[in-house]
Amino acid sequence: MPSRTNKYWNRILTKKNTVGNSMDTSKLEKASAYDQNGQNKKEIDNAITCLKEFRRKFPFTENPAAIDTIKPDDIFNESSGEAGGFFHYIEYYFKPLGHSANRDTGVYRNIRTQIIDFKNLLKVAVDKKRSLTEKVDANWGKIKGLGEDKQLAKKIIFCFNYENAKVLPIFSTNHLKHFIGKVADTPILPAKYYTPGEEYETLTSELLKAKNSLPATQPWEITYFARFLYESYPPPDREKTAANGSSGRKTGNVVTKEMLEQGEFMHLLGELQKQRKISGEQFRLNRELWVNQPQERSGLTKRLKAQLSQNTTI
Repeated sequence: MPSRTNKYWNRILTKKNTVGNSMDTSKLEKASAYDQNGQNKKEIDNAITCLKEFRRKFPFTENPAAIDTIKPDDIFNESSGEAGGFFHYIEYYFKPLGHSANRDTGVYRNIRTQIIDFKNLLKVAVDKKRSLTEKVDANWGKIKGLGEDKQLAKKIIFCFNYENAKVLPIFSTNHLKHFIGKVADTPILPAKYYTPGEEYETLTSELLKAKNSLPATQPWEITYFARFLYESYPPPDREKTAANGSSGRKTGNVVTKEMLEQGEFMHLLGELQKQRKISGEQFRLNRELWVNQPQERSGLTKRLKAQLSQNTTI
């Protein structure tokens, strides 16, 4: 006859397996029902195309020596008061790839001022011999605005390490913990045992294991998986955004078509100014025209593209 102790543990194990099976079923149902119209995948695919364009323009992973060619205006354009081409890609074009906190232009000004320090940090970020831990634990805090939560640093690291399958576009450690609690059956060690980089790499690795353990999500591209997590299991500080998005309203870090179009227009203005085809004042006037007169956007963009193809300068 089985002992009372064995009966107790059998009940515990049965209950645990039942909960686990229920969780797996719930995950499978959510994954199977996700993005039925394909709109999220389309947004992700467009952003990945922009990421590849960014990597061609700034080929630092393939050629780290090219980091030394990055110019102050690539970081922050003092004439227009806007982020330069490097950060314009990261902050506007790549919004569908991952959630990160909104920030003012102060951090870009600081990076421009300390561009040598930033170049050295980029060299760490693209170094294929360095672990994700080492890259996150690099001295990003040497530049004010990069070290507090390191979310911008993590986004830079992601962009230059996208293809190695060891990163995710989830830049908040608290969000990683939240998602692991929802989709992974893995204990999380107290943070005191980790450096920030060790904790981030460990959590990222566990979440990738969870992705690959479910047949429905295993073949998914990593940024598509991250979008699924944010929409299916929104962290407490994202629940309002998710709720508004489901009712047709776009708020917070949810990217809209207009935001992407504005990003493309700002990139066009940046190229015109870089090639000395418009002045800083013309940059501001065209930007205000685009914002304030939506009916003029198509014609304005067409004229400026034609101007970009001409050989004249101011």
